[in-house]
Amino acid sequence: MTGNLQPVTHVIFDMDGLLLDTEILYTKITQMIADRFGKTYTWELKQSLMGFSGPDAAIKLIEGMGLPLSPDEYIKESHILYNEYFPKSNLMPGADRLIRHLHKHKIPIGVATSSGKEPMALKTQRHTELFQLFDPIVCGSSDPEVTKGKPDPCIFLVTASRFQPAANPEKCLVFEDAPNGVTAGVAAGMQVVMVPDPRVSPELREGAALVLESLEHFKPELFGLPPFSD
Repeated sequence: MTGNLQPVTHVIFDMDGLLLDTEILYTKITQMIADRFGKTYTWELKQSLMGFSGPDAAIKLIEGMGLPLSPDEYIKESHILYNEYFPKSNLMPGADRLIRHLHKHKIPIGVATSSGKEPMALKTQRHTELFQLFDPIVCGSSDPEVTKGKPDPCIFLVTASRFQPAANPEKCLVFEDAPNGVTAGVAAGMQVVMVPDPRVSPELREGAALVLESLEHFKPELFGLPPFSD
Protein backbone atom coordinates (compact mmCIF):
# COMPACT_ATOMS: atom_id res chain seq x y z
CA MET A 1 0.00 0.00 0.00
CA THR A 2 1.02 3.65 -0.49
CA GLY A 3 0.80 6.12 2.36
CA ASN A 4 -2.41 5.74 4.36
CA LEU A 5 -4.42 4.10 1.59
CA GLN A 6 -6.41 1.09 2.81
CA PRO A 7 -7.74 -1.97 0.94
CA VAL A 8 -11.37 -1.77 -0.21
CA THR A 9 -13.99 -4.29 -1.29
CA HIS A 10 -16.56 -2.07 -3.05
CA VAL A 11 -16.34 0.90 -5.41
CA ILE A 12 -18.86 3.74 -5.80
CA PHE A 13 -18.73 6.20 -8.69
CA ASP A 14 -20.16 9.66 -9.09
CA MET A 15 -21.40 10.17 -12.66
CA ASP A 16 -21.40 13.75 -13.93
CA GLY A 17 -17.90 14.98 -14.72
CA LEU A 18 -16.42 11.70 -13.49
CA LEU A 19 -17.80 8.91 -15.71
CA LEU A 20 -19.59 11.13 -18.22
CA ASP A 21 -18.36 14.38 -19.71
CA THR A 22 -21.62 16.15 -18.88
CA GLU A 23 -20.22 19.16 -17.00
CA ILE A 24 -19.43 20.78 -20.35
CA LEU A 25 -23.09 20.26 -21.33
CA TYR A 26 -24.38 21.71 -18.03
CA THR A 27 -22.20 24.77 -18.57
CA LYS A 28 -23.44 25.21 -22.15
CA ILE A 29 -27.10 24.86 -21.16
CA THR A 30 -26.81 27.18 -18.16
CA GLN A 31 -25.06 29.85 -20.22
CA MET A 32 -27.71 29.58 -22.94
CA ILE A 33 -30.36 30.46 -20.35
CA ALA A 34 -28.20 33.18 -18.76
CA ASP A 35 -27.55 34.76 -22.17
CA ARG A 36 -31.21 35.77 -22.43
CA PHE A 37 -30.71 38.05 -19.45
CA GLY A 38 -27.20 39.26 -20.24
CA LYS A 39 -25.68 37.22 -17.39
CA THR A 40 -22.50 35.14 -17.23
CA TYR A 41 -22.16 31.70 -15.64
CA THR A 42 -18.73 32.01 -14.01
CA TRP A 43 -16.37 29.23 -13.02
CA GLU A 44 -16.55 30.40 -9.39
CA LEU A 45 -20.31 29.88 -9.31
CA LYS A 46 -20.08 26.57 -11.15
CA GLN A 47 -17.45 25.27 -8.73
CA SER A 48 -19.65 26.12 -5.73
CA LEU A 49 -22.57 24.21 -7.25
CA MET A 50 -20.85 20.96 -8.21
CA GLY A 51 -22.61 18.01 -6.60
CA PHE A 52 -25.82 19.86 -5.75
CA SER A 53 -29.12 18.33 -6.87
CA GLY A 54 -31.72 19.94 -9.17
CA PRO A 55 -33.87 22.21 -6.96
CA ASP A 56 -30.98 23.27 -4.70
CA ALA A 57 -28.78 23.99 -7.73
CA ALA A 58 -31.55 25.99 -9.42
CA ILE A 59 -32.03 28.23 -6.38
CA LYS A 60 -28.30 28.90 -6.08
CA LEU A 61 -27.94 29.53 -9.82
CA ILE A 62 -30.79 32.05 -9.82
CA GLU A 63 -29.37 33.83 -6.79
CA GLY A 64 -25.79 33.68 -8.04
CA MET A 65 -26.58 35.23 -11.44
CA GLY A 66 -29.57 37.35 -10.44
CA LEU A 67 -31.89 35.68 -12.95
CA PRO A 68 -35.52 36.89 -13.03
CA LEU A 69 -36.86 33.33 -12.91
CA SER A 70 -38.47 31.18 -10.25
CA PRO A 71 -36.78 27.83 -9.50
CA ASP A 72 -39.65 26.04 -11.28
CA GLU A 73 -39.29 28.25 -14.36
CA TYR A 74 -35.55 27.67 -14.48
CA ILE A 75 -35.92 23.90 -14.08
CA LYS A 76 -38.61 23.72 -16.79
CA GLU A 77 -36.49 25.73 -19.24
CA SER A 78 -33.32 23.77 -18.51
CA HIS A 79 -35.07 20.41 -18.90
CA ILE A 80 -36.11 21.29 -22.45
CA LEU A 81 -32.44 21.81 -23.27
CA TYR A 82 -31.41 18.68 -21.33
CA ASN A 83 -33.60 16.58 -23.64
CA GLU A 84 -31.68 17.95 -26.61
CA TYR A 85 -28.12 17.81 -25.31
CA PHE A 86 -27.81 15.03 -22.70
CA PRO A 87 -28.13 12.13 -25.18
CA LYS A 88 -24.86 13.40 -26.70
CA SER A 89 -22.90 12.69 -23.48
CA ASN A 90 -19.47 11.09 -23.94
CA LEU A 91 -17.55 8.90 -21.51
CA MET A 92 -14.60 10.43 -19.68
CA PRO A 93 -11.14 9.04 -20.54
CA GLY A 94 -10.39 5.78 -18.71
CA ALA A 95 -13.97 5.22 -17.51
CA ASP A 96 -14.84 2.31 -19.80
CA ARG A 97 -11.57 0.46 -19.07
CA LEU A 98 -11.84 0.86 -15.29
CA ILE A 99 -15.50 -0.15 -15.07
CA ARG A 100 -15.01 -3.26 -17.19
CA HIS A 101 -11.86 -4.19 -15.29
CA LEU A 102 -13.60 -4.07 -11.90
CA HIS A 103 -16.64 -5.94 -13.21
CA LYS A 104 -14.44 -8.61 -14.78
CA HIS A 105 -12.81 -9.21 -11.40
CA LYS A 106 -16.19 -9.31 -9.64
CA ILE A 107 -15.59 -6.16 -7.58
CA PRO A 108 -19.05 -4.77 -6.67
CA ILE A 109 -19.52 -1.36 -8.31
CA GLY A 110 -22.28 1.19 -7.83
CA VAL A 111 -23.24 4.70 -8.94
CA ALA A 112 -24.21 7.53 -6.59
CA THR A 113 -25.36 10.48 -8.69
CA SER A 114 -27.22 13.64 -7.76
CA SER A 115 -29.13 13.29 -11.04
CA GLY A 116 -32.71 12.12 -11.14
CA LYS A 117 -33.69 8.94 -13.01
CA GLU A 118 -34.94 10.72 -16.13
CA PRO A 119 -31.84 12.90 -16.68
CA MET A 120 -29.64 9.87 -16.02
CA ALA A 121 -31.50 7.86 -18.66
CA LEU A 122 -30.84 10.64 -21.17
CA LYS A 123 -27.16 10.94 -20.28
CA THR A 124 -26.51 7.19 -20.47
CA GLN A 125 -28.56 6.63 -23.63
CA ARG A 126 -25.45 5.86 -25.70
CA HIS A 127 -23.84 3.81 -22.91
CA THR A 128 -26.68 1.55 -21.72
CA GLU A 129 -24.68 -1.69 -21.85
CA LEU A 130 -21.85 -0.25 -19.75
CA PHE A 131 -24.16 1.14 -17.06
CA GLN A 132 -25.90 -2.22 -16.75
CA LEU A 133 -22.70 -3.41 -15.05
CA PHE A 134 -23.51 -1.23 -12.01
CA ASP A 135 -25.64 -2.44 -9.11
CA PRO A 136 -26.85 -0.41 -7.30
CA ILE A 137 -27.48 2.87 -9.10
CA VAL A 138 -28.78 5.57 -6.77
CA CYS A 139 -30.24 8.74 -8.33
CA GLY A 140 -30.29 11.28 -5.53
CA SER A 141 -32.81 13.74 -6.94
CA SER A 142 -35.51 11.08 -7.33
CA ASP A 143 -34.67 8.59 -4.56
CA PRO A 144 -36.87 8.90 -1.44
CA GLU A 145 -34.13 7.52 0.82
CA VAL A 146 -31.69 10.26 -0.20
CA THR A 147 -33.06 12.99 2.05
CA LYS A 148 -30.11 15.37 1.68
CA GLY A 149 -27.83 16.10 -1.26
CA LYS A 150 -24.04 16.24 -1.32
CA PRO A 151 -22.03 17.43 0.64
CA ASP A 152 -24.19 15.43 3.07
CA PRO A 153 -23.03 11.75 3.15
CA CYS A 154 -26.57 10.39 2.78
CA ILE A 155 -26.33 9.28 -0.87
CA PHE A 156 -23.11 7.32 -0.30
CA LEU A 157 -24.47 5.60 2.80
CA VAL A 158 -27.67 4.66 0.94
CA THR A 159 -25.60 3.27 -1.95
CA ALA A 160 -23.42 1.20 0.41
CA SER A 161 -26.56 -0.22 2.05
CA ARG A 162 -27.92 -1.39 -1.33
CA PHE A 163 -25.06 -3.61 -2.32
CA GLN A 164 -26.03 -7.28 -1.95
CA PRO A 165 -25.01 -7.88 0.77
CA ALA A 166 -24.67 -4.37 2.18
CA ALA A 167 -21.13 -2.93 2.18
CA ASN A 168 -19.19 -1.58 5.13
CA PRO A 169 -18.70 2.15 4.35
CA GLU A 170 -15.10 1.92 5.53
CA LYS A 171 -14.47 -0.67 2.81
CA CYS A 172 -15.92 1.51 0.04
CA LEU A 173 -13.85 3.58 -2.36
CA VAL A 174 -15.55 6.62 -3.87
CA PHE A 175 -14.61 8.29 -7.16
CA GLU A 176 -15.59 11.97 -7.36
CA ASP A 177 -14.75 15.07 -9.36
CA ALA A 178 -16.50 17.69 -7.23
CA PRO A 179 -15.43 19.16 -3.87
CA ASN A 180 -18.98 18.65 -2.48
CA GLY A 181 -18.79 14.99 -3.46
CA VAL A 182 -15.41 14.55 -1.79
CA THR A 183 -16.78 16.09 1.40
CA ALA A 184 -19.78 13.73 1.25
CA GLY A 185 -17.63 10.63 0.70
CA VAL A 186 -15.27 11.49 3.55
CA ALA A 187 -18.23 12.21 5.85
CA ALA A 188 -19.58 8.74 4.98
CA GLY A 189 -16.34 7.24 6.30
CA MET A 190 -15.09 6.26 2.85
CA GLN A 191 -11.82 6.84 1.03
CA VAL A 192 -12.18 9.16 -1.94
CA VAL A 193 -10.24 9.34 -5.21
CA MET A 194 -10.74 12.80 -6.69
CA VAL A 195 -10.46 13.49 -10.41
CA PRO A 196 -11.11 17.24 -10.44
CA ASP A 197 -11.44 19.80 -13.17
CA PRO A 198 -7.93 21.32 -13.39
CA ARG A 199 -9.39 24.68 -12.33
CA VAL A 200 -10.47 23.36 -8.90
CA SER A 201 -8.31 25.15 -6.35
CA PRO A 202 -5.85 23.12 -4.21
CA GLU A 203 -7.66 23.79 -0.91
CA LEU A 204 -10.83 22.24 -2.35
CA ARG A 205 -8.96 19.01 -3.10
CA GLU A 206 -8.12 18.43 0.54
CA GLY A 207 -9.76 15.42 2.12
CA ALA A 208 -9.31 13.16 -0.89
CA ALA A 209 -7.12 10.12 -0.28
CA LEU A 210 -5.75 10.47 -3.81
CA VAL A 211 -6.03 13.16 -6.52
CA LEU A 212 -5.63 12.18 -10.19
CA GLU A 213 -5.66 14.10 -13.46
CA SER A 214 -7.68 11.33 -15.13
CA LEU A 215 -9.22 7.93 -14.46
CA GLU A 216 -6.59 6.66 -16.89
CA HIS A 217 -3.97 7.16 -14.17
CA PHE A 218 -5.70 5.08 -11.49
CA LYS A 219 -3.80 2.07 -10.14
CA PRO A 220 -6.29 -0.37 -8.56
CA GLU A 221 -3.56 -2.17 -6.58
CA LEU A 222 -3.09 0.95 -4.41
CA PHE A 223 -6.40 0.02 -2.75
CA GLY A 224 -5.91 -3.75 -2.75
CA LEU A 225 -7.84 -4.25 -5.99
CA PRO A 226 -6.68 -6.44 -8.90
CA PRO A 227 -4.15 -4.58 -11.06
CA PHE A 228 -4.67 -3.94 -14.75
CA SER A 229 -3.15 -6.62 -16.91
CA ASP A 230 -3.13 -4.60 -20.15
